[in-house]
Amino acid sequence: MAMLYIPIFFLLFLSSFCKPDDQLTQGKPLTDRDILISENRVFALGFFSPTSSNKSFYLGIWYHSLPGPQTVVWIANRDDPIINPSSMMLKVTNNSRMVLSNSEGRDIWMAANNITTEAVGAYAVLLNSGNFILRSSDDQDIWLSFDNPTDTVLPSMRFVVSYKAQVIARLVAWKGPDDPSSGDFSCSGDPRSPDLQLVTLNKARVYCRIIVWDGVSVSGRTFLTITSSILYQTVVNSGDEFSFMFTLSNNSPFVRLMLDYTGKLKALAWDNHSMSWTVINELPNNACDLYGSCGPFGYCDFTEAIPT
Repeated sequence: MAMLYIPIFFLLFLSSFCKPDDQLTQGKPLTDRDILISENRVFALGFFSPTSSNKSFYLGIWYHSLPGPQTVVWIANRDDPIINPSSMMLKVTNNSRMVLSNSEGRDIWMAANNITTEAVGAYAVLLNSGNFILRSSDDQDIWLSFDNPTDTVLPSMRFVVSYKAQVIARLVAWKGPDDPSSGDFSCSGDPRSPDLQLVTLNKARVYCRIIVWDGVSVSGRTFLTITSSILYQTVVNSGDEFSFMFTLSNNSPFVRLMLDYTGKLKALAWDNHSMSWTVINELPNNACDLYGSCGPFGYCDFTEAIPT
């Protein structure tokens, strides 16, 4: 029997294609031909177009491992689309910033904090959770996409509702099913409320209120049993800060909380049988969930039959 000998350097060469590239370094910027893929191959970061016309491009994060239509969970430049993606470049600078710019040198988007000293060796990494983090050379977190959400909350993402009575995090829906620019609906905390509430606004008008925590127990609307796992919600009230986070018993990343363009806050889970996202809860889900649906001091009961 003939034996086949393969040089070891050839095997090493092939192995370089097997391991996903999840990092962006100062010497290796991201262009329109590149994508970053998380180590578990669940998430990807790169340039995408939400329509087949390919007229507008965005830098975003999406589920890399799922079939069907692309499920985008975060966008950097949602209100400043790119017309010519071949001229764009995402790079880490030597002053601890991450900049998306075009060939003319115009900055489209930038991630930074108050660090101004030079940081040789700073890099960005796409984690298995879908969190895109800019880090210093000594692995100190400088900027996180989880702290700057678009319209989606992912498992293990800490959503800071308020800090010292100021709104911190906010979800802003897409303008339409194929238009990721900022839409009319937004969802954030109510810093004036003594309990933990999420408020959905239609422009500046209150559309729906959701009680996440009333000081005694977690709302039954947000504690959900899913087919293959249990969703747990953690609420933090430190006096200065209100925040919440959800995790899953099997650490699955395929559950998300999303504010859609119609104003509904949806909890969705991936169904391997239908190969699509399934809504496991949504608010509002009836007329009584709408804010002030029965007027001041009114009582709404959607189970009652309409009087004749």
